[in-house]
Amino acid sequence: MCDPRPLGDRRRGGHRIGDGHRRRTNRCRRLTVRALVTGGAGFIGSTLVDRLLAEGHTVDVVDDLSTGSLSNLAEARASAGHQLTVHQMDIRSAELVPLMVRRQPEVVFHLAAQADVRVSVADPVFDADVNLIGTLRVLEGARSSSAGRVVFAASGGTLYGEPDDSELPLKESLPYRPLSPYGVSKKAAIDYLVAYRELHSLESRPGPGQCLWPETGPHGEAGVVAIFAERLLKGDPVTIFGDGEQTRDFVYVDDVVDAFVRGRPRAAGWCATSVPVARRRSTSSTVMAEQAGVKPDVDLQPLRPGELKRSSLDPSRAGIQLGWKAWTELGRAPRRCSTSSAVD
Repeated sequence: MCDPRPLGDRRRGGHRIGDGHRRRTNRCRRLTVRALVTGGAGFIGSTLVDRLLAEGHTVDVVDDLSTGSLSNLAEARASAGHQLTVHQMDIRSAELVPLMVRRQPEVVFHLAAQADVRVSVADPVFDADVNLIGTLRVLEGARSSSAGRVVFAASGGTLYGEPDDSELPLKESLPYRPLSPYGVSKKAAIDYLVAYRELHSLESRPGPGQCLWPETGPHGEAGVVAIFAERLLKGDPVTIFGDGEQTRDFVYVDDVVDAFVRGRPRAAGWCATSVPVARRRSTSSTVMAEQAGVKPDVDLQPLRPGELKRSSLDPSRAGIQLGWKAWTELGRAPRRCSTSSAVD
């Protein structure tokens, strides 16, 4: 007998993205949608694609492969058939809008970005070009194709700047005060989302990315936990930029994807949500070393320009608005990363 619930619902009570749409699969009478994922060949994007395909949705991926890789989509491309189409394209391209009009997505997950704070400090024009012009192309494509919603990967601590300890964990009611070009470009992109909602009734949700970095996962190209796991298991020194006392929120990739899938408006209106899982854990060399059963060789280097000393967000709005909570504890995520690194 066919279980009508999506894969995420059967496994952990996850929310399905198809609510509110009329197209259904014949087999299970399950609501399905056509989704478009920018940055879908990246670590998080490809994991989101896997989840969407597993739930029976049709997916278009737009990625220029500058940081993503088709190898991240190898299994999906081999098994999804016509449910998955990959378009190698820069989101800044003028061809993006007509592509989206042709493909007619019902929901757009916008993950493609210039996501490196250091790059934004070194080349703020490039950062703004990708994160602002690229986002505007995506929004124009969503508007022109009559997409129902845009789910946007924003940022976390970079939006709020360097907080006072008394403000932690940061509530989303606090004003944005970014201190890096990356944070400024993400704040401006959110302002455009608000404008498109007011002008064109394009619903959007900039939530699941609010505390996306640093993410953790066994194959994460940027996540500090994955990097530490590999270096610890190889016996290589672990480099920490700063005094080792800086703190971050960490979230496992499957938790992030669950937040994205839940990122549809439950009611009309605007909502931003953050999804940290472990609050104010100091840079995780000690935790990682405990999981790997080794003593870390730590190399302290000067803090890099634009990076924050502390970042901690309050995820309570994600629970209220999305019904979301993380199920992966920090101690379990490093163990998964360490095991995967050892196998690889």
